[in-house]
Amino acid sequence: MGFEVIFKGKNFIRLLSGLCVALRISVISVAISIVLGIVVGMLMTLKKPVINAVTRVYLEIVRIMPQMVLLFIVFFGFTKMTGSNLSAELSSIIVFSFWGTAEMADLVRGCLISIPVIQYESSKALGLSRLQTYVYVIIPQIIRRLIPLSINLITRMIKTTSLIMMIGIVEVLKVGQQIIEANRKSAPKAAFGVFAVVFLLYFLACWPISCLSKYLEKKWEN
Repeated sequence: MGFEVIFKGKNFIRLLSGLCVALRISVISVAISIVLGIVVGMLMTLKKPVINAVTRVYLEIVRIMPQMVLLFIVFFGFTKMTGSNLSAELSSIIVFSFWGTAEMADLVRGCLISIPVIQYESSKALGLSRLQTYVYVIIPQIIRRLIPLSINLITRMIKTTSLIMMIGIVEVLKVGQQIIEANRKSAPKAAFGVFAVVFLLYFLACWPISCLSKYLEKKWEN
């Protein structure tokens, strides 16, 4: 069934290295998305017509445009248009951060709206400025609510990183294809075994993160 090619030479190590590439891009993108998402989410609650219009267009672009098209626009289109030399990995981080920021911003907006108005009024009564109210009262609450959701976003990004092979990044799925191609004659049925192992690696990477997200969400739901 093709499982034997996995342990041929350094094939398994190569698969693990490819998985590490996907994990690195995912974690960096999520970290950027959380920071920018909080800022954009706060801006979305200001009820300023211009800001609301810009953020709405931004959210709609992210919701409508497939991530693969965004990858092509940034890596192929933007680099040719500007003459810049963006690496494939940096392009991926830009695209996933662009997508993740929109996801986080919408979640932050929802969290801010759900916070009772009395907390803002109480902070004002205590003499806190608007900035102090956000820093000491509001942001700590939304971060606690967002941690489980942001962890869940990591799993979604890890799965979506399978697209980055289309711009030349050698991640786990690309390594799997290379192994199949290299053993095309000696193991013509290797595809099943290789992709089964790739599936298992994705599962082992995402399942603990998903469980942690559910645990934290249940623990902090109150």
